[in-house]
Amino acid sequence: MTTKYRMYIDESGNPDLKSSDDPNHRFLSLTGVIISLAYADNVIRPAMDALKHRYFGKPVILHRTDIINHRGPFRVFKDSSLRFDFDHELLQYLSASDYTVITVCIDKKRHNEKAEQPPYEPYQYCLAVLIERFHHWLRERSAVGDLMIEARGTREDQKLAQMFRACRQSGVAGLSLRPRDLRRTFTSGELKIRPKSANDSGLQIADLLAHPSRNEILHEHNLLDRPLSGFTSKMIEVALIPKYYRKGETAVGYGKQLL
Repeated sequence: MTTKYRMYIDESGNPDLKSSDDPNHRFLSLTGVIISLAYADNVIRPAMDALKHRYFGKPVILHRTDIINHRGPFRVFKDSSLRFDFDHELLQYLSASDYTVITVCIDKKRHNEKAEQPPYEPYQYCLAVLIERFHHWLRERSAVGDLMIEARGTREDQKLAQMFRACRQSGVAGLSLRPRDLRRTFTSGELKIRPKSANDSGLQIADLLAHPSRNEILHEHNLLDRPLSGFTSKMIEVALIPKYYRKGETAVGYGKQLL
Protein backbone atom coordinates (compact mmCIF):
# COMPACT_ATOMS: atom_id res chain seq x y z
CA MET A 1 0.00 0.00 0.00
CA THR A 2 1.36 3.43 -0.98
CA THR A 3 2.19 5.65 1.99
CA LYS A 4 0.71 9.14 1.92
CA TYR A 5 2.60 12.08 3.38
CA ARG A 6 1.72 15.69 4.01
CA MET A 7 4.10 18.64 3.95
CA TYR A 8 3.08 21.25 6.52
CA ILE A 9 4.45 24.67 5.56
CA ASP A 10 5.17 27.82 7.56
CA GLU A 11 7.18 30.95 6.81
CA SER A 12 9.70 33.10 8.66
CA GLY A 13 9.99 36.70 7.46
CA ASN A 14 7.72 38.55 5.07
CA PRO A 15 7.41 38.44 1.26
CA ASP A 16 7.30 42.22 0.73
CA LEU A 17 10.03 43.23 -1.73
CA LYS A 18 9.80 46.87 -0.62
CA SER A 19 11.33 45.86 2.71
CA SER A 20 14.25 43.95 1.18
CA ASP A 21 16.80 46.70 1.90
CA ASP A 22 16.00 46.50 5.60
CA PRO A 23 18.46 44.02 7.18
CA ASN A 24 15.69 42.85 9.54
CA HIS A 25 13.42 41.94 6.63
CA ARG A 26 15.87 40.97 3.90
CA PHE A 27 15.36 37.20 4.10
CA LEU A 28 12.22 35.11 3.74
CA SER A 29 12.12 31.38 4.30
CA LEU A 30 9.55 28.63 3.94
CA THR A 31 9.91 25.49 6.01
CA GLY A 32 8.12 22.29 5.07
CA VAL A 33 7.72 19.48 7.61
CA ILE A 34 6.93 16.11 6.00
CA ILE A 35 4.94 13.63 8.09
CA SER A 36 3.10 10.44 7.21
CA LEU A 37 -0.63 11.07 7.58
CA ALA A 38 -1.13 7.88 9.57
CA TYR A 39 1.77 8.75 11.88
CA ALA A 40 0.47 12.31 12.31
CA ASP A 41 -2.91 10.98 13.45
CA ASN A 42 -1.70 8.09 15.59
CA VAL A 43 1.50 9.44 17.15
CA ILE A 44 2.22 13.13 16.53
CA ARG A 45 -1.15 14.53 17.61
CA PRO A 46 -1.73 12.36 20.72
CA ALA A 47 1.80 13.04 22.01
CA MET A 48 1.43 16.79 21.43
CA ASP A 49 -1.99 16.80 23.10
CA ALA A 50 -0.51 15.02 26.12
CA LEU A 51 2.30 17.59 26.33
CA LYS A 52 -0.20 20.46 26.24
CA HIS A 53 -2.39 18.85 28.86
CA ARG A 54 0.53 18.48 31.28
CA TYR A 55 1.40 22.16 31.12
CA PHE A 56 -1.86 23.94 30.29
CA GLY A 57 -4.69 21.55 31.05
CA LYS A 58 -6.33 22.36 27.72
CA PRO A 59 -5.64 22.12 23.95
CA VAL A 60 -3.73 25.37 23.40
CA ILE A 61 -2.19 26.20 20.02
CA LEU A 62 1.61 26.21 20.11
CA HIS A 63 2.77 29.43 18.45
CA ARG A 64 6.43 30.35 18.68
CA THR A 65 6.08 34.12 19.12
CA ASP A 66 3.37 33.71 21.77
CA ILE A 67 5.55 31.25 23.70
CA ILE A 68 8.61 33.53 23.54
CA ASN A 69 6.64 36.61 24.61
CA HIS A 70 4.59 34.79 27.30
CA ARG A 71 1.30 35.78 25.70
CA GLY A 72 -2.09 34.22 26.34
CA PRO A 73 -1.89 30.78 27.97
CA PHE A 74 1.92 31.00 27.83
CA ARG A 75 1.94 33.64 30.57
CA VAL A 76 2.69 30.71 32.88
CA PHE A 77 6.23 30.69 31.44
CA LYS A 78 7.06 33.80 33.42
CA ASP A 79 7.91 31.06 35.90
CA SER A 80 11.39 30.27 34.53
CA SER A 81 11.46 26.83 36.13
CA LEU A 82 8.24 25.82 34.37
CA ARG A 83 9.53 27.23 31.10
CA PHE A 84 12.75 25.23 31.45
CA ASP A 85 10.79 22.01 32.01
CA PHE A 86 8.53 22.70 29.02
CA ASP A 87 11.45 23.50 26.72
CA HIS A 88 13.15 20.25 27.76
CA GLU A 89 10.01 18.18 27.07
CA LEU A 90 9.36 19.96 23.78
CA LEU A 91 12.86 19.15 22.56
CA GLN A 92 12.42 15.52 23.61
CA TYR A 93 9.10 15.37 21.76
CA LEU A 94 10.57 16.81 18.56
CA SER A 95 13.67 14.62 18.75
CA ALA A 96 11.58 11.46 19.14
CA SER A 97 9.12 12.37 16.36
CA ASP A 98 9.53 11.02 12.83
CA TYR A 99 9.47 13.87 10.31
CA THR A 100 11.63 15.36 7.55
CA VAL A 101 12.42 19.07 7.13
CA ILE A 102 13.00 21.06 3.95
CA THR A 103 13.66 24.81 4.24
CA VAL A 104 14.06 27.24 1.36
CA CYS A 105 15.40 30.71 2.21
CA ILE A 106 15.54 33.59 -0.27
CA ASP A 107 17.58 36.79 -0.26
CA LYS A 108 14.87 39.24 -1.33
CA LYS A 109 17.37 42.02 -1.95
CA ARG A 110 19.30 40.01 -4.53
CA HIS A 111 16.09 38.58 -5.95
CA ASN A 112 14.85 42.14 -6.52
CA GLU A 113 18.14 43.30 -8.05
CA LYS A 114 18.19 40.72 -10.84
CA ALA A 115 18.53 42.21 -14.31
CA GLU A 116 15.51 40.29 -15.53
CA GLN A 117 12.21 40.73 -13.77
CA PRO A 118 11.78 37.73 -11.43
CA PRO A 119 8.90 35.59 -12.71
CA TYR A 120 7.55 35.03 -9.21
CA GLU A 121 7.17 36.87 -5.96
CA PRO A 122 9.55 35.60 -3.21
CA TYR A 123 6.90 33.55 -1.39
CA GLN A 124 5.73 31.91 -4.60
CA TYR A 125 9.28 31.17 -5.72
CA CYS A 126 10.14 29.55 -2.37
CA LEU A 127 6.95 27.49 -2.59
CA ALA A 128 7.87 26.30 -6.10
CA VAL A 129 11.30 25.14 -4.91
CA LEU A 130 9.71 23.41 -1.90
CA ILE A 131 7.32 21.62 -4.24
CA GLU A 132 10.26 20.45 -6.36
CA ARG A 133 12.18 19.12 -3.35
CA PHE A 134 9.09 17.40 -1.90
CA HIS A 135 8.35 15.80 -5.25
CA HIS A 136 11.83 14.26 -5.41
CA TRP A 137 11.56 13.11 -1.78
CA LEU A 138 8.25 11.36 -2.53
CA ARG A 139 9.52 9.80 -5.74
CA GLU A 140 12.53 8.29 -3.94
CA ARG A 141 10.09 6.51 -1.61
CA SER A 142 7.46 5.58 -4.23
CA ALA A 143 5.05 7.57 -2.07
CA VAL A 144 2.43 10.25 -2.64
CA GLY A 145 1.52 13.40 -0.76
CA ASP A 146 -0.11 16.79 -0.52
CA LEU A 147 0.67 20.21 0.96
CA MET A 148 -0.92 22.26 3.72
CA ILE A 149 -0.36 25.85 4.84
CA GLU A 150 -1.85 27.95 7.59
CA ALA A 151 -4.29 30.57 6.35
CA ARG A 152 -2.64 34.02 6.15
CA GLY A 153 -5.31 36.07 4.41
CA THR A 154 -7.58 35.67 1.40
CA ARG A 155 -5.42 37.44 -1.21
CA GLU A 156 -2.16 35.77 -0.20
CA ASP A 157 -3.75 32.34 0.12
CA GLN A 158 -5.30 32.60 -3.34
CA LYS A 159 -1.93 33.50 -4.89
CA LEU A 160 -0.32 30.41 -3.39
CA ALA A 161 -3.23 28.19 -4.40
CA GLN A 162 -2.91 29.45 -7.97
CA MET A 163 0.83 28.81 -7.89
CA PHE A 164 0.31 25.22 -6.82
CA ARG A 165 -2.30 24.65 -9.54
CA ALA A 166 0.10 26.11 -12.12
CA CYS A 167 2.87 23.73 -11.00
CA ARG A 168 0.66 20.70 -11.54
CA GLN A 169 -0.87 21.91 -14.79
CA SER A 170 2.00 23.52 -16.70
CA GLY A 171 5.19 23.29 -14.63
CA VAL A 172 7.37 26.06 -13.22
CA ALA A 173 9.78 28.27 -15.16
CA GLY A 174 13.36 27.52 -14.16
CA LEU A 175 12.56 24.23 -12.43
CA SER A 176 12.97 20.84 -14.07
CA LEU A 177 9.56 19.49 -13.14
CA ARG A 178 7.15 17.99 -15.61
CA PRO A 179 3.47 18.49 -14.74
CA ARG A 180 2.68 14.83 -15.41
CA ASP A 181 5.31 13.81 -12.83
CA LEU A 182 3.80 16.14 -10.24
CA ARG A 183 0.37 14.71 -10.91
CA ARG A 184 1.75 11.26 -10.07
CA THR A 185 3.21 12.27 -6.71
CA PHE A 186 0.66 14.85 -5.51
CA THR A 187 -2.72 13.40 -4.70
CA SER A 188 -4.60 16.71 -4.72
CA GLY A 189 -4.79 19.48 -7.28
CA GLU A 190 -5.40 21.98 -4.50
CA LEU A 191 -3.19 23.43 -1.81
CA LYS A 192 -4.82 22.72 1.54
CA ILE A 193 -5.31 25.86 3.62
CA ARG A 194 -6.25 25.54 7.27
CA PRO A 195 -6.87 28.27 9.89
CA LYS A 196 -4.77 28.45 13.06
CA SER A 197 -7.92 27.67 15.06
CA ALA A 198 -7.93 24.15 13.56
CA ASN A 199 -5.13 23.34 16.04
CA ASP A 200 -3.29 21.12 13.54
CA SER A 201 -0.24 19.46 15.11
CA GLY A 202 1.77 19.35 11.87
CA LEU A 203 1.31 23.07 11.26
CA GLN A 204 2.37 23.79 14.84
CA ILE A 205 5.59 21.83 14.39
CA ALA A 206 6.27 23.82 11.21
CA ASP A 207 5.62 27.05 13.14
CA LEU A 208 8.10 26.04 15.87
CA LEU A 209 10.83 25.08 13.38
CA ALA A 210 10.52 27.77 10.68
CA HIS A 211 12.43 30.56 12.46
CA PRO A 212 15.24 28.36 13.87
CA SER A 213 15.74 26.76 10.45
CA ARG A 214 15.94 30.14 8.73
CA ASN A 215 18.52 31.31 11.27
CA GLU A 216 20.52 28.10 10.95
CA ILE A 217 20.83 28.63 7.19
CA LEU A 218 21.77 32.32 7.56
CA HIS A 219 24.27 31.49 10.31
CA GLU A 220 25.85 28.86 8.08
CA HIS A 221 26.35 31.50 5.36
CA ASN A 222 27.57 34.21 7.78
CA LEU A 223 24.47 36.29 7.06
CA LEU A 224 22.98 36.35 10.55
CA ASP A 225 23.58 39.66 12.33
CA ARG A 226 23.49 38.21 15.84
CA PRO A 227 24.55 35.03 17.64
CA LEU A 228 22.14 32.12 17.83
CA SER A 229 20.32 31.98 21.16
CA GLY A 230 20.93 29.05 23.48
CA PHE A 231 17.51 27.48 22.94
CA THR A 232 17.63 28.05 19.16
CA SER A 233 20.98 26.25 19.08
CA LYS A 234 19.46 23.32 20.94
CA MET A 235 16.46 23.30 18.59
CA ILE A 236 18.81 23.22 15.60
CA GLU A 237 20.91 20.44 17.09
CA VAL A 238 18.02 18.22 18.17
CA ALA A 239 15.03 18.99 15.95
CA LEU A 240 16.54 20.20 12.66
CA ILE A 241 19.99 18.86 11.76
CA PRO A 242 18.98 15.18 12.24
CA LYS A 243 15.72 15.78 10.34
CA TYR A 244 16.79 17.59 7.16
CA TYR A 245 16.20 15.83 3.85
CA ARG A 246 19.61 14.50 2.78
CA LYS A 247 21.38 12.69 0.01
CA GLY A 248 23.98 10.68 1.85
CA GLU A 249 25.46 13.14 4.35
CA THR A 250 24.49 16.20 2.31
CA ALA A 251 21.57 18.39 3.36
CA VAL A 252 22.50 21.50 1.36
CA GLY A 253 20.49 21.58 -1.85
CA TYR A 254 18.08 18.96 -0.50
CA GLY A 255 16.87 19.77 3.01
CA LYS A 256 18.04 23.38 3.04
CA GLN A 257 18.59 25.86 0.26
CA LEU A 258 19.57 29.53 0.15
CA LEU A 259 18.30 31.12 -3.06
